[in-house]
Amino acid sequence: MTQSIQVTTDTLIKLFGSLDENARLIEKGLGVSLRPRDGVLKIAGDEQSVERATYLVNNLIALMGKGYDITREKVLSSIDLVLMDKPDDIISLSTDAVAVTARGKYIKCKTIGQRAYVSAIKKNTLVFGVGPAGTGKTYLAVAMAVASYKSGETEKIILTRPAIEAGEKLGFLPGDLQEKVDPYLRPLYDALQENFGVDNYTTLIERGIIEVAPLAYMRGRTLSKAFIILDEAQNATDEQMKMFLTRLGEGSKMVVNGDLTQADLPHGASGLKHAVEILKGIESVDICYFTDKDIVRHELVQRIVLAYAAQEKNENGKRD
Repeated sequence: MTQSIQVTTDTLIKLFGSLDENARLIEKGLGVSLRPRDGVLKIAGDEQSVERATYLVNNLIALMGKGYDITREKVLSSIDLVLMDKPDDIISLSTDAVAVTARGKYIKCKTIGQRAYVSAIKKNTLVFGVGPAGTGKTYLAVAMAVASYKSGETEKIILTRPAIEAGEKLGFLPGDLQEKVDPYLRPLYDALQENFGVDNYTTLIERGIIEVAPLAYMRGRTLSKAFIILDEAQNATDEQMKMFLTRLGEGSKMVVNGDLTQADLPHGASGLKHAVEILKGIESVDICYFTDKDIVRHELVQRIVLAYAAQEKNENGKRD
């Protein structure tokens, strides 16, 4: 089957990318051939593949018409969308903004999983984001926290994570407790500074409106009118998780993020795993699971995650 699309030479150059890299990605990803000639792009292959490629190309051309560049990453994510029969999301994921950074950069969901996660945060009091590294869980949660504060929905932002990392002992690190845990909280600092700007961030920290602290600091408190994020939650024990979740006060939201495959606790115990099991189905609680398809870092990260997952599955199979 062959389908033809009328297209200008300039549009084709932008669509195909440097050295026709994007064209080759589409051909390989969807099993079609792309042949441009005399203002016409011919797409050849089996019927389903041609229909998908046609939807893909038309949506990418529409995006260019709105002023968006077609990057390698955009092509790859768009191929995934058409393979999931969601071609219309190619445009909506590129144009719908979640928040705006201090420099005026629009923060947007890049995958279906990210959009479901953001929607869940808007609708629910407590949301769990569970999945591999590189899926944007922390960054999007911080963006939502900043938007919530700016809109007046909440009056404070609290970000925390367990002070456990790769089996290292804090006692061997130099400095006081805050200096010891600061490196583990760096991703949270960076996301906040990007969203607020360094000067505003510093002012808000000094006023106590933004609080970034180890999980142990949450004990004995009631957190009201706050947007609270627990990051790296796979390293929280059952006791710590219960303690944290019961800090929730009036007018607050909680987001709990983690990757169950990277728990550093002994014997594979994880308060995150326990919590998602027992809280599933409770009103105002939502659990969002991310997959390798939601990884938005370098595409090699996706392949690394898949390789480790395959090895773990193989080892589990041998033990069985």
